[in-house]
Amino acid sequence: MNYTLHQLQVFLKVSENESITKAAEELFLTQPAVSIQLKNFQDQFSIPLTEVVGRKLFITEFGKEIASAAEKILLEAEAINYKTHSFKGLLAGRLKVSVVSTGKYVMPYFLSDFMEKHSGVDLVMDVTNKSRVVRSLENNEVDFALVSVIPEHLKLERIQLMKNKLFLVGNTQKSIAKNFSRKKIFEEFPLIFREEGSATRNAMEAYIKRNHYATKKKIELTSNEALKQAVTAGLGYSIMPLIGIKNALKNQELQIIPAKDLPIVTHWNLVWLSAKKLSPTAEAFLSYIQEEKERIIEKSFAWFESY
Repeated sequence: MNYTLHQLQVFLKVSENESITKAAEELFLTQPAVSIQLKNFQDQFSIPLTEVVGRKLFITEFGKEIASAAEKILLEAEAINYKTHSFKGLLAGRLKVSVVSTGKYVMPYFLSDFMEKHSGVDLVMDVTNKSRVVRSLENNEVDFALVSVIPEHLKLERIQLMKNKLFLVGNTQKSIAKNFSRKKIFEEFPLIFREEGSATRNAMEAYIKRNHYATKKKIELTSNEALKQAVTAGLGYSIMPLIGIKNALKNQELQIIPAKDLPIVTHWNLVWLSAKKLSPTAEAFLSYIQEEKERIIEKSFAWFESY
C-alpha cells in the first residue's frame, strides 16, 4: 500500500457525495484530476471501491469501510497539525458554523479578522436553509449557528449581532405610484417565495396572513440569489432581506416599495447549545465576537441604517 493523504481525501469526498463532479467542486479540483486520483487509489486494492449502475456511481460495502477508515486517518493527520500549532503557542483547531442562506451576507464579516489572526484554525461553514441549520444544532454537528429566528424547542445560548430588515421589493422597470394599493400587489401580481423551511418565507407568509391578503399566483425558488434574479427580471414581487440586495438597490435593479408594517425587523443571532462543551477554538471565537461585534457592525454594516 502506498496511498497518499490526498488520495484518501479525494476518495472520502467521492464517497460522501457519490459523485465525482460534486467531489471535484468541493475540493476545487477538475473532474479529470479527481478521476485520476480515484483510479490510483483503487489500483491499490483488489476489491472494488465503487461501482457504476446506469449512470450513477455507488460506493461498495468495502468502499464504505475504506471511507470510514480514511476519515479516521485524516482526522488524526489534522490533529497532528493542530498539536504542532499548539506547541508553538498558537490557537489551532476546527471551527464549524452552520448559517441560514441569507446569513452568508453577514457571517463572513464576523469571521474574517479572526481567521486572519489565527492561521492554525480551519473553518467549516455550511450555508443552507433554516431546517438544516436547526438539524445541525440538534445533532450537535456544529459549534455555532447563525439564525434570525431562534428555535424555541432547543436550549440555546446566544449573542445578538445585528438587525435583519425585510422589505417588499420589485424591479425598477415597473413604476409603482404612491397611491397604488399595496394590497393589489399581493393579490393581483405573482409573488415569489423561498422554499418551505426558509425563515424568509415564514416571515413573508406571516405578513400576508396578518394583513388578510388573498394571494393569487405563487412562484417558489430555492435560493436567495435565484429569487433576487427573478424579481429583477420582473417575474413578480417578494419580501426580501435588505442584507442580500444591497448591490441590486445601488445598481437600480431593484426598488423598495413602501408598504404597511414593513420593514419586518428581526435580529441575526449567533447561537449554540447550552449544554455544549466548547473547544478552545470555539471559546476563542466567542470571546472575539463579544469584544469585536460593535466594531464589525460599524465597519461593515453602517450603510444598513440608511434604509
